[in-house]
Amino acid sequence: MSKTNYLHNQIIANCKLNKAKAQMQLYDLYCDAMFVIANRYVKNNIEAEDIMQDAFIKVFKDINNFKGEVSIGAWIKKIVINQCIDYLKKKKIELVSIEENNISNLEDDDWGVDTEITIDIVVVIINNLPEKYKVVLNLYLIEGFDHKEISKILNIAEATSRSQLMRGKNKLKTYTYV
Repeated sequence: MSKTNYLHNQIIANCKLNKAKAQMQLYDLYCDAMFVIANRYVKNNIEAEDIMQDAFIKVFKDINNFKGEVSIGAWIKKIVINQCIDYLKKKKIELVSIEENNISNLEDDDWGVDTEITIDIVVVIINNLPEKYKVVLNLYLIEGFDHKEISKILNIAEATSRSQLMRGKNKLKTYTYV
């Protein structure tokens, strides 16, 4: 076991004992990355900060459920994403479905992205899209979830996930980065 893994395991063990110092260490290790993730889902830094704070409260409350099957960072990331989705659901984002037979095979479709467009530019453009497209695009493109997983996370049909991805993709194609 590497020194880093050993330290992480010690921090996690102490968090499970509800030690404030260890909780602060875990928070310090992951807060910046988790803020970036929360900020992908909401357009407001203050809202992203609130979501992240709520997520860490949940992390510390549920730390005994962490079994080490995935990295602690991946486990926290999932909690942050779920907090974001819950927040967006509370805002009652409407995801409109279209008939599944109107959807092409998006996975094989050419996105037609100019080679000079960087991931940072794509993230900025996604963040300027309407929430209903932004959420699905983030989950699909950035987080790597498939439509089945997205449908479960958002409690929508897979066809709705596909339609929102298609519509978001079409909006991305028409966006001009300035």
